[in-house]
Amino acid sequence: MPRKVTPSASKGNLPAAASVEGSQLLIEERRQHILSLAQQNGRVLVEELSETLGISRITIRKDLDFLERRGVLQRTHGGALLPQSGTIFDPTLKEKEGRHSEEKQRIALAAVALVQEGQCILLDSGTTTTVIAKELKKFSRLTIITNAVNIAAELSGTNFDVILTGGTLRKNSFSLVGPLAEEVLRDMYADILFLGVDGFDLEIGLTTPNLMESRVNRAMVKAASKTVAVCDSTKFNRRSLSKIVDATAIHHVITDSNLSDETAAAIRSLNIQLTLV
Repeated sequence: MPRKVTPSASKGNLPAAASVEGSQLLIEERRQHILSLAQQNGRVLVEELSETLGISRITIRKDLDFLERRGVLQRTHGGALLPQSGTIFDPTLKEKEGRHSEEKQRIALAAVALVQEGQCILLDSGTTTTVIAKELKKFSRLTIITNAVNIAAELSGTNFDVILTGGTLRKNSFSLVGPLAEEVLRDMYADILFLGVDGFDLEIGLTTPNLMESRVNRAMVKAASKTVAVCDSTKFNRRSLSKIVDATAIHHVITDSNLSDETAAAIRSLNIQLTLV
């Protein structure tokens, strides 16, 4: 995580040597400066940073990718923004599809390795769980319970028993929410729940931007014998609007290897199994 920078940092305050690629310290100073500019202006642009710092756009993009993995910037086309507040930022499924695709694929493969033929699997809505659904096609006999319309459609050509909860359609996530979905889940039992989240804070718990989604997710946790959180490392130490459950309600976390050592140790200290991919 980059060191905290004061709001007074500006182009003129950047050490001259920081524009030269070299030691890890100089790289760290450059990334601090980029973050400082984003904090002042709300965004940074690759082209402007390249000209100001006198380094290649490729290097700038790598810096922005690094800062995004640490959860302090959000990458956009041509630059980066400060992370949106979880209380109001609710991206669509399509907007999230292209983010961290390699990490999601590795997470999905590790998740599917936990599944056994004949089990009942509960799948939350989301891009990571959609990748998991695709990987589950290698099995012959599964029962899938999901509130995600797109996941049900993805598995429609299999021999699986696919149970789609009722409810009100959320167009942002193609998920079904509301009292009907919650009621159906109260009568269900699953061996494993794969749960995607927008925020994973060890003190606050697991969170999502939508209140109705959080209630359905909570019902899913109650319906499953084992809950596995599947999310990339940028979701950690972030809080969104609606709490799903405490972190201690999770049995297993699968995330990518960019997770900080401190967060990994904190997760394990709660007796939660952690798989880094």
